[in-house]
Amino acid sequence: MVRFVDRSEAGSRLARRLRPLRDQDPVVLGLPRGGVPVAYEVARALGAPLDVIVVRKLGVPHQPELAVGAVGEDGVMVVNEQALRRAGVGDERLEQVARYEAREVERRARRFRGRHPRLDLTGRTVVIVDDGVATGSTATAACRVARAHGAKHVVVAVPVAPRGWAAGFRHEADEVVALETPRLFLSVGQSYDDFSQTSDDEVAALLDEARVAEGQSHARARIDQDVQVGTLRLPGRLSIPSGARGLVVFAHGSGSSRHSPRNVFVAAELGRAALGTLLFDLLLPDEEDDRRAVFDVPLLADRLADATRWLRSRPETRDLAIGYFGASTGAAAALCAAARPDVEVGAVVSRGGRPDLAGPCLGSVTAPTLLVVGSRDRAVLDLNRQAQAALRCEGRLEVVPGATHLFEEPGTLERVAELAAAWFTEHLRP
Repeated sequence: MVRFVDRSEAGSRLARRLRPLRDQDPVVLGLPRGGVPVAYEVARALGAPLDVIVVRKLGVPHQPELAVGAVGEDGVMVVNEQALRRAGVGDERLEQVARYEAREVERRARRFRGRHPRLDLTGRTVVIVDDGVATGSTATAACRVARAHGAKHVVVAVPVAPRGWAAGFRHEADEVVALETPRLFLSVGQSYDDFSQTSDDEVAALLDEARVAEGQSHARARIDQDVQVGTLRLPGRLSIPSGARGLVVFAHGSGSSRHSPRNVFVAAELGRAALGTLLFDLLLPDEEDDRRAVFDVPLLADRLADATRWLRSRPETRDLAIGYFGASTGAAAALCAAARPDVEVGAVVSRGGRPDLAGPCLGSVTAPTLLVVGSRDRAVLDLNRQAQAALRCEGRLEVVPGATHLFEEPGTLERVAELAAAWFTEHLRP
């Protein structure tokens, strides 16, 4: 049986199979949560807009993982009568479960889309993507929701499904695609090396990044390419909105990369504020597991400074004011790089950062610096208060109520993005 490394890799492989759809001007809809990282790669390869189609399983009350149907947006419900009889679930109990899941569908739709409207499917080719099909009930409900919203041609595409799965979609989809149909199918997860849970934040971040990529935030350029850092070339992603007033370079924290869902989310918000962004990997793949490299602040600062010089050498970015957005140890690297006299940085923002690790660099920073910490991240909050006292530049400490270190609580990461956008907008000048 062919295996997938993770959902992103599965999405890239699925996208190659779906390339003929490019000419049909498709819309890609991911089934949250696990289907969205797969759908993101498909949408990117097809140059198509990305949205979610929210569907929830109807589980047996005493065994919720056993699905007897599904509910989707706009009250669409699919029931597997045979599974319902086997489980012995009565109409009244089914109705209770359906009401609860319908409320969850609406909540998640609001959480994932935020203030953005649902994409119009009228007359469009719609590609419904999940990380795999087991019973098919959620994908079936998704097909019916897409039809109800005006889809003309519906394609269901997944990396893995059981043999014979297509028969269940004979009256629901116009096309079905599965890369793998293993003879012994036990679960979707058996085909993945990494089948860890996808978070709500990651779904929202991927949707935001897709909107930026599609020009829904008036992006002028979005370039996937290597960043020249000394003799190294590190993978990065550069986005420049039309009329950009500045460009923010992200310095991720320990154990993270340019794919950090929190940084991707903040970058998308900055794009809406007409700020360009660069997310790139500060470490090579073999360095990411080396704790010495992860906490080597001078090394990270060197690479951040080199990336800044690289931006200054490029015609599309050399006239933009540059700021740094650092998280965790990346905040210390951002402050150390900003302290160098040969690196022109207009502003720095730290999210849940460790500015104390910048040590003596703090007194040499001249760029206005905003430190953002969660009120419940008490140890880091104390360290940020000490760092603020050591700064000689314009500095401010913002405490986000109710937030812990990773800003996972509802609305807290949005507040970080709002504060960062305001700070960079105020302080970055061409």
